[in-house]
Amino acid sequence: MKRIGFAYNPTQEAALELNERGIGWCVANSVEVWSSPAEQTHEHHEELAASDAVVVLGGDGTFLRAARAIADIDVPILGVNLGKVGFLSKAEADDLEQVLGLMHAGDYELEQRITLEARIIHADGTSDEKVYMALNEAAVVRGGHAQVMRVIVDVGDSRVATYVCDGVVIASPTGSTGYSFSAGGPIIEPTSRSLVVTPIAAYLTPLRSSVVGPQHPVTATVQAAYDCLVSIDGRVDVPLEVGDRVEVRARQVPISFIEPRGALPFWDLLRQKAELLP
Repeated sequence: MKRIGFAYNPTQEAALELNERGIGWCVANSVEVWSSPAEQTHEHHEELAASDAVVVLGGDGTFLRAARAIADIDVPILGVNLGKVGFLSKAEADDLEQVLGLMHAGDYELEQRITLEARIIHADGTSDEKVYMALNEAAVVRGGHAQVMRVIVDVGDSRVATYVCDGVVIASPTGSTGYSFSAGGPIIEPTSRSLVVTPIAAYLTPLRSSVVGPQHPVTATVQAAYDCLVSIDGRVDVPLEVGDRVEVRARQVPISFIEPRGALPFWDLLRQKAELLP
């Protein structure tokens, strides 16, 4: 790799220090380098297009911000964990220079993971122009009032269920370890091509979670609710009205995770991270 960008969490002193370490390594090893706060990564179009990799310094939230920025650009991404858990990271802060050396030498593999796109279609049939990219999930959930909602879930042209619940999570395999898992969904191998549909606190339903293929969209329609919204990766919230539906599908362009030689396999990483939880 000849050109590397760093996306970091500007509110974290450790991330600022790690960013300086990364820049210093690149300069010392004749690798072109640029850096940016993660939430501003999308502003660096020319740098992104000319880069061989983006290294994210921070926790999963920082990684999600950077991932949205490179969603439409074919540049691999690597997470260096500075958070509490860091399911999306393939390296730890102490190993930064070693990992950069492996990347520079080409001693790594690329792991292709699907991402999601969500579109809001209103009750009158009109749709928002904006399409929301998600790495983890799109969740149709109730708002601040403690009242259940009624959500209809369809896969393609087939009706799956009508849930009386607190919401429905539509997750990618990468996101299966997050909100979906907390709601009772299964953990899916992250390189799988599938979506996980999991209701949240569903009342009197035998269908607790479903794994569906990527060839059809999953649609969640708000049939009844006091107030509700769709949450994209827990970072972007968009209000919904009764009759609105959220159509979620697998994007055609995957995102490439860099897996340096010696990185823990997913199931070992999962066990290790779980042991860190209180």
